[in-house]
Amino acid sequence: MHLRMFEVARDHLHKMGNHTVVGGVISPVNDAYGKKDLAPATHRCAMLCLALQNNDWIRLSTWEVRQNGWTRTRRSLQHHQNLLNLIAYDTNDVKNNISCEDLDWIPENIKNNPDQAPIQIKFLCGADLLESFGKHNLWIEEDIEAIVGQHGLVVVTREDCNPNKFIYDSDILSKHMHNIHIVTEWIPNEVSSTRIRRAFKRGESVRYLLQDSVIDYVYKHGLYDAKSTPTAIHKSLNSLAEFQRSFKLCDMPNGISQTHAETNRYR
Repeated sequence: MHLRMFEVARDHLHKMGNHTVVGGVISPVNDAYGKKDLAPATHRCAMLCLALQNNDWIRLSTWEVRQNGWTRTRRSLQHHQNLLNLIAYDTNDVKNNISCEDLDWIPENIKNNPDQAPIQIKFLCGADLLESFGKHNLWIEEDIEAIVGQHGLVVVTREDCNPNKFIYDSDILSKHMHNIHIVTEWIPNEVSSTRIRRAFKRGESVRYLLQDSVIDYVYKHGLYDAKSTPTAIHKSLNSLAEFQRSFKLCDMPNGISQTHAETNRYR
C-alpha cells in the first residue's frame, strides 16, 4: 500500500501542472524507535530492496537506520533535501566526499543535471498520520511548523475521509494549507501492515498483498512469528508436470479454451 501511495501522489502532482516529481525516497525508521513488532532494520531494508527491484523511480535511503539513534522526521526531511540540492548544485569534489550509501538513493537525473531548480522534499503520508499532529505530546510544534512550512505534505486519503476539517481546526496546518496537498485514492485498498503481520502470525496466505520475494524473505528469516502455509511452501511451479496438475484446460461451449485454477488447491 505504501508504494501505491507514491504512485497516486505523483499522478496528482503532475496533473496540477506546476510540479515535476524527480523521484521518491523511502527512509525506514531506526531500530531505536522501539515500535512494537518492528523488525530489525537489516530485514526491513532487505525487504524494501526486494519490493523495489522493478521500480524505476522510488529509492531506499538507509541514512536513518545507520544513525546512532532514532531521528526525528523533521531532521530526516532536512537531511535528504539538503543532500539532494548539494549533489545537484555542487562540484564532483563534493560528491567524492559523500559515502556511496548516501548516494545510492539519489536519482541519476539529479546527479547529472546541475541546471535544475531547487528540489523540495515533501512528506508523503496518510490521513491518520496527519491527524496524529493533533495528539498531545506526540509531535513538537516547531517540528510540525518546519515539516509543513518548509517541506509540505502530500496526504493520500480515502474518498469517505475529510482531512480538511482537521486542517481547519489546526492553527499551524491552516497557516500552511497552501503547502498541503490532499489526494483522494479512488481505488480503495484497506490493506494494512498490522493486518498483514497478523496474517503471517496466523499462518494465513498473504499472496497478492506482497511481492512473492518479500513473502519468501519473511518465512526464510522467521519474521513476525510467521507460520508457513501450503500456499507459501508450494507457490512456485517448478516443472511442466506441476503446472499441469495445478491448472487444467477447459473447452468452452463456443470452442474457446479457458485456463483456470483448480479451486480445491487453494482452500
